[in-house]
Amino acid sequence: MKNPIDSVSNEMNRKMIKPKKRKRKNLFKIMGITLLTIVVLFGSLFLYVSYNPGIIVGGIQKLLYGNSPINSFEPLQEPIETTKENGVYYVSDLKYADVYPNSFLDISYPNEDKTIDRPTLIYFHGGGYFAGSKSMGDPLAANNDSNYLYDKLVLEGYNLVNVDYALVPDHHFPVPVIQMNQAINYLVDHAEEFGLNMHNVVIMGGSAGAIMTAQYGAILSNSDYAKAFNFAESPKLTTDDVKALVVDDAPLDIPSFDNFSIKVLIGNYLDDSVFFNNKEIANQYNAINYINSDYPATFLTAGTDDGFPKDMQHMSDKLTEAGVDNLYFYPDINKYGKTKHGYMSNLKNDPEAAKDSYEAMVEFLNEHTNNKK
Repeated sequence: MKNPIDSVSNEMNRKMIKPKKRKRKNLFKIMGITLLTIVVLFGSLFLYVSYNPGIIVGGIQKLLYGNSPINSFEPLQEPIETTKENGVYYVSDLKYADVYPNSFLDISYPNEDKTIDRPTLIYFHGGGYFAGSKSMGDPLAANNDSNYLYDKLVLEGYNLVNVDYALVPDHHFPVPVIQMNQAINYLVDHAEEFGLNMHNVVIMGGSAGAIMTAQYGAILSNSDYAKAFNFAESPKLTTDDVKALVVDDAPLDIPSFDNFSIKVLIGNYLDDSVFFNNKEIANQYNAINYINSDYPATFLTAGTDDGFPKDMQHMSDKLTEAGVDNLYFYPDINKYGKTKHGYMSNLKNDPEAAKDSYEAMVEFLNEHTNNKK
């Protein structure tokens, strides 16, 4: 016979367990709803940023520039002509066109004598198409001291032209490439005035500028590719005039992009999406697709950490396949340790990777320009 006390006790235990289970279920339900809400919010934010990468880029621009102008039809500083302490003769802010903002360039000579026949090196800065300038270089490069690099090249016996171009959000691809063509054509038209040899030319760029340099090499060597840009004025240089290119760490191969930040930067520059939905523009952007045997000789390098060594290796392989002389300086991690994106800009302070890369580059350029200083 059941003990009535036990029966009452069991019934009370059952009544106590049910609320505990109910509370546990409610807790799990609340946690699940909270987690789902977080996932939905982050997913929505990710999608919004993916289709509006300018939100992030604009925020970074605001931090960098504050209320200073990003694009301007007037030079941001008073144009000057001066001889620096190292002997470099420097002329700033020559206006090369008036269609787009930031259409200014600087010229540096080893000394004040412009009559000496020297190779002309035309440089395009990096900065993700949202920052950087001909005077400051690429703010994204490692320990950037671009002016030291520029003057070092000048003292190697090159007349160096440093070019600015318009930045996002006001202007997107292919505007900087159009400006590149305007600037180079301007130099051809004023070669005698500026004492520039425009038949013995090197075009060099870092990061965003390296992308443009690679694209311009394809423009000069591939007429079908050049037509896609619909230039108002055709390029006045030929592949006979351009003796070499320097492509310093260019993210070119969109399918290989495995870094969300580079997808944001390039997606913002091309078509306001990290998904690169406009396949025609994405294909036009990647100059590797248009390399042929007429492409100029090219020196390439890339940082191993936050750089784009796969892209540069892919480009080097394509050049080799096309029979184009090229040198890919890969800063081996085992020898140099990790090297940052744009590491050559740290030439002043890097006694190893940047120095060795620079020396290999200068040797390559001297050989192709017949520069004997």
